[in-house]
Amino acid sequence: MVIRRPRTTPDTSGSDRSDRSDRSGGSGGLAGPRPDDTPPPTIADVAREAAVSKTTASDALRGHGRVSGATRDAVEAAALRIGYSPNRNARSLRTSVTETVALHIPEVLTSAEYYMSFVFGVTEQATRAGLNVTMISSGHLPHRGALPQVDGLVLCDPMAGDPVVEALMNSGLPVVTAERYVGDRESTGVVCSDHETTTVELLDHLRDMGAVRPALLASDSTAERAATVLDTYRRWCVRNGLPDTVHKAPFGSPPEVQRAEVARMLAGSPETDAVVCATDGAAVTVLPEIRAAGRTVGKDLLLASCIDSTTLRLSDPPITAIDLRPRDMGAECARLLCEILSGRSPRGTVRSFPITLNTRASTGLSRP
Repeated sequence: MVIRRPRTTPDTSGSDRSDRSDRSGGSGGLAGPRPDDTPPPTIADVAREAAVSKTTASDALRGHGRVSGATRDAVEAAALRIGYSPNRNARSLRTSVTETVALHIPEVLTSAEYYMSFVFGVTEQATRAGLNVTMISSGHLPHRGALPQVDGLVLCDPMAGDPVVEALMNSGLPVVTAERYVGDRESTGVVCSDHETTTVELLDHLRDMGAVRPALLASDSTAERAATVLDTYRRWCVRNGLPDTVHKAPFGSPPEVQRAEVARMLAGSPETDAVVCATDGAAVTVLPEIRAAGRTVGKDLLLASCIDSTTLRLSDPPITAIDLRPRDMGAECARLLCEILSGRSPRGTVRSFPITLNTRASTGLSRP
């Protein structure tokens, strides 16, 4: 799947085409006539709107040259205001690049809110830079080892052992990953969050709310974030002199599997007084099993998630969760990839991305 900015059909009449060629200066896009027959905006119009030179406007939108972050933001905002759309076909011929980046996320989770928000973030930022985005699925290896025809790659939560991830990491293309890749290859750039600190903050909050036997519903994913949450939970239990209770659901497992795992957890360890769900959406999914066990969330059992979502915020009760800000994370990954492609950020750049704990009613009531 390729995500492209919409483009209207250009007017091909001779005199109008010549006039627009003069206005474009070789950089603007022929987006077609507007309803009032005015020509489409050009890079010169963007420069005028942003009060910068045409060269600066072009560099800012293409991620080239030495352009400050404030200037780049101003130029991008100006381009959006006047409806400027770059002519990618002409640019590709001039620069011998595809003007396309590829995005890979785990195929089994393409319906999860976290990953869909991440996709929107990547797409929005890439669009502002004048790039197309194509999606690569984990279910299909590149045909006969063929590499995707793109300038660079963004990988979300890359898992060691995934054959598509390994093929992409070995493609020779620049790769920016959301969280570190724990396989044999190093990413060209990384955007990562401090999951250890926020997981400890969450567990400390449960302890402060009276929990003495917190359990973890984990995933068997090989991605760094999943492994960090599991390792942090176990170390926290050791430091606090508590036994750990870990139940794992296969990565991408359907809701009934997660519910069955929690049912086994509560039946086998009835002293459990808090449940932390490591995967997106699991906390809401397991609510029926918690209630079926005769437990009341927020009173005799605390419930929290390592991934926040709209569903958790609106559930009854609202569920405490760590906000990973996936849309902003996706945008930051796309921004870093553009900076590496343009030479404005060096290969090997690791960028920290802040995340926060949101406490809600599911963990907000102390028990006597």
